[in-house]
Amino acid sequence: MEANQPLQRTAARRPNPGSVALPSVLGKLPPQALELEEAVLGSLLIDRNALSKVIDILTPETFYVDAHQAVFSVVKDLFAESQPIDILTVAQALRKAGQLERIGGEAKLINLSTRVSSSAHIEYHARIVVQKHIQRELIRIAGELTEKAYDESTDVLDLLDSAEQSLFSVSQGNLKRNYESSLNLVKQALDRISAISQREGLSGVPSGFRDVDRVTSGWQKSDLVILAARPGMGKTAFVLSMARNIAIAHKVPVAVFSLEMSSVQLITRMISSETGIGAEKLRRGNLDATEWAQLTSKVKTLQDAPIYIDDTPGLSIFDLRAKCRRLVSQHQIGIIIIDYLQLMTAGNSKSGGNREQEISSISRALKSIAKELDIPVIALSQLSRAVETRGGSKRPLLSDLRESGAIEQDADIVSFIYRPEYYGIHEWDDDSGAPADGQAELIIAKHRNGSLENIKLKAKLFIQKFEEHESLDPFGRPADGSGGSWRPVNEEGGAKLYIQKGSRMNDNQDDMEDTPF
Repeated sequence: MEANQPLQRTAARRPNPGSVALPSVLGKLPPQALELEEAVLGSLLIDRNALSKVIDILTPETFYVDAHQAVFSVVKDLFAESQPIDILTVAQALRKAGQLERIGGEAKLINLSTRVSSSAHIEYHARIVVQKHIQRELIRIAGELTEKAYDESTDVLDLLDSAEQSLFSVSQGNLKRNYESSLNLVKQALDRISAISQREGLSGVPSGFRDVDRVTSGWQKSDLVILAARPGMGKTAFVLSMARNIAIAHKVPVAVFSLEMSSVQLITRMISSETGIGAEKLRRGNLDATEWAQLTSKVKTLQDAPIYIDDTPGLSIFDLRAKCRRLVSQHQIGIIIIDYLQLMTAGNSKSGGNREQEISSISRALKSIAKELDIPVIALSQLSRAVETRGGSKRPLLSDLRESGAIEQDADIVSFIYRPEYYGIHEWDDDSGAPADGQAELIIAKHRNGSLENIKLKAKLFIQKFEEHESLDPFGRPADGSGGSWRPVNEEGGAKLYIQKGSRMNDNQDDMEDTPF
């Protein structure tokens, strides 16, 4: 049945069992794609693995026909319980729920299974079904807004805010959830507190750095964490060290979205950190026999680590959300790392759009993803050049966040990496006056649910690694005698994996403050 078909052409037609009865608008039926809905469900019935391709974009409410909603809901439940999915199991589940006859019996399921010969195009078909669903939601929202607009008692500003929220929820593919009573919410909170109290250690995902975990109690579920620094400070090295700790030491699957470096370059950095072999040597392949043996023995640990890297360039928020849903569903991802925020796109921006507004949209969406998936999201961010031109202390401030104040507003934690040695400063500016070479400071400048602290770490950037501060010798120097004088340099061409090469934000010396790349 075609979308927008005149109502009078179908008035005499008897609806199929379970068909949805929605009012027509302007003499037309709501947008629908019944044949494709049947094709999607048929693919699910003949191929159990097909659901993993569309589980992140389809919900029961996506389907126009009630019977199709019931079938998909049962298929999804069987999938969640790791039960086989075919005509017999789905029919049994529907019969148990008292819905089999309502949808048209087993004959309906058999008919669905014959709609397609394979599940090869299920994702394409599903996206069209989703588009029709979005159209229906827009029609519904427009109808509600029209009704409210005619009400003289309605506050216009409240109506505008409601319209904006409704449209934003649709654009993000995350329609509003039903409300919950305080009774249920309090019970959930108490259950969570009780579970935490019975569990030794941290309530969140451990970073692997003792002092960081002491302040944060681990990275908390649904939190958006911003880690910002100037190019060359070592923010990528820090999150890679953290990803290693989380995945290997604590067995928590990690997803890394690298928008700047390729996945091979990123994993090479991790190999350098894990084996202790300098990145420069790995880039050139200039290893002696001992180093080859060390590489072979230690890289096995990294091979078995539950780390998943995606290096899609110019990743949009829409694609990120879909990828994250799929990773959480298939691999039980416990934390998401994005390197870095300014290289993302909103996906719906026009050519004349404002970059600050786009970054604001991205930061809001990242927080939304963290809440929806109930896992922490760590996003790296660049700082403006204000910190470079400022006299006195070079410690970054919240006002140095590049391009948008919305980043500070949306984030639960905002932290900075500061290495005095980067600016030619060799002593800490505190009362101790201790040597600062080979050291870094993680500055927690905003913490919605905790304290603000400056945490010292050891920076071994020649192998792209951060360690606990206590690994320094009694004189405050790296125990292995290596320094941390790693700074970005301008080089034309060549690979990105240079020890002394930082973010590509420094490649263009003519960039302006409002230019992201």
